[in-house]
Amino acid sequence: MTSDASTGDIVFDRSPVGPPSKLVSLTDGVRRMVADNPGPMTFTGTCTYVIGHGDVAVIDPGPDLPQHVAALLESLGNERVSHILVTHTHRDHCGAAAALKVATGARLVGCAPHVASRQTDGREDAHEPLYAPDAIMADGDTIDGPQFVLECVATPGHTGNHLSFALVAENALFSGDHVMAWSTSVIIPPDGAMSDYMASLEKLQHRRETIYWPGHGAPVQEPQAYVAALIRHRRGREASILAELSREGASIAELISAVYQGLDPALHGAARLSVLAHLEDLEKRGIVLREVGAQGVARYRLA
Repeated sequence: MTSDASTGDIVFDRSPVGPPSKLVSLTDGVRRMVADNPGPMTFTGTCTYVIGHGDVAVIDPGPDLPQHVAALLESLGNERVSHILVTHTHRDHCGAAAALKVATGARLVGCAPHVASRQTDGREDAHEPLYAPDAIMADGDTIDGPQFVLECVATPGHTGNHLSFALVAENALFSGDHVMAWSTSVIIPPDGAMSDYMASLEKLQHRRETIYWPGHGAPVQEPQAYVAALIRHRRGREASILAELSREGASIAELISAVYQGLDPALHGAARLSVLAHLEDLEKRGIVLREVGAQGVARYRLA
């Protein structure tokens, strides 16, 4: 991997992918088009994948950008889209699903629609409320086309409904936002959960795919070693949080200042969500206690 950043023993690959709106061949059976939606949470943009030739499947049609859908349809020409697959219901991944379905008549399949788990502070606005699949896929289900077989692999954590898709013929995994080469994944409570995320990483350790095609950025070229590094990183982050709490307790803001030194201000929101996910997991396990002060600010301490 070429890289300009690392976290512990994780080497991130932040090679640019794109340009946007161009359908590029990656392997004999996989093509990619990057949406023009770059940002601190989407890197250079959302990756839309086309599987097969002639009769094809589209994985993660991307954000609701008419120019993205138009560019994809133009690039496919007379090819037929038989299936539209969605890894999870964040708008940058499935916002274009309805428009692509109308244009192609394809079956929309994949993750379950998002269901809010409890009252939130607005973090669930990232989900597409109009996502309505023709079929909800479960772990181990397969999607068959003339030139491909895709196996569904449940990988909750980033969101509760996150799915990955394994392309059997190429020993490849389309990992959505669960595992990405350019960055660690953000765990977004209350829908996402650190315990689910860690279990999903452990699950991938027992699989044998040799390359991951993620929802943003370049592929993960050595996935087993990379996933092991992600697991070590999260365990190390938990240990750092517990070390801070062992002193006198702390708020989330104080934990971010201590644990994420030198953090890019644009990533402060993502760091807050990840710290919250760790704390919710630790609280559920009985290791940490949460107390709300007179000003309504939650503080955490060891149980």
